[in-house]
Amino acid sequence: MSDVAKIVQLQLGLPQTYGSADAEDAMDREWTTGFFKQPTGEQVELDWEGLVGDGVADRINHGGRDKAMLIYADMHYPRWREELRDQVDVAAFGAGAFGENLTVTQLTEETVCVGDVYQVGTALLQVSQPRQPCWKLARRWRLKELTALAVRTGRMGWYVRVMQQGAIQVGDTLQLVERPTPDWTIARLNQLFYHDRRNVADAAILAASPVLAESWRSEFRKRVEKAAT
Repeated sequence: MSDVAKIVQLQLGLPQTYGSADAEDAMDREWTTGFFKQPTGEQVELDWEGLVGDGVADRINHGGRDKAMLIYADMHYPRWREELRDQVDVAAFGAGAFGENLTVTQLTEETVCVGDVYQVGTALLQVSQPRQPCWKLARRWRLKELTALAVRTGRMGWYVRVMQQGAIQVGDTLQLVERPTPDWTIARLNQLFYHDRRNVADAAILAASPVLAESWRSEFRKRVEKAAT
């Protein structure tokens, strides 16, 4: 197996409305989402907010420069299929199942650090924050506990911002060109954010980090301020 990280699937799509407003089952009620992205083998242009032709329904909680694209580790899927084999259609639970734009080899939350800069195709991408899965992940797979499971396992993915516009496609490598915060993996950030809420010293470090997304920096600032009162 190659030890070079590559894009094995690229997904994009605009928000669509699904379900029925008068459905009795909450899982069947009307909702609008960009979660159901479609794979493409074509080269896709990137602007400052992500893939051209991609979009999100909830502009308050999703999208923007710090969430230009979602990346997910391909190596997580075999484990998910084993764990959820009696609860989801495992044949469909592969690349793209978490609504990510890029499904990649080799990289995971344990090996990727916030601030990492990757050359991908003709673009430069920088890791901006961990993914915080919302209710739409559970809704997509009709599995109420899936969002909580993702948080508990840490297998959530991560977002990137676009540092240099360009074009990418399936098969492109992710070449690490800069790592400004080698001590702060996505996994460690997740641990601090969700589980080590009393660790004010580390929260103060992240609150001042210029490479971490502002929404996360703000959360850590609040923790520091609360601890000081």
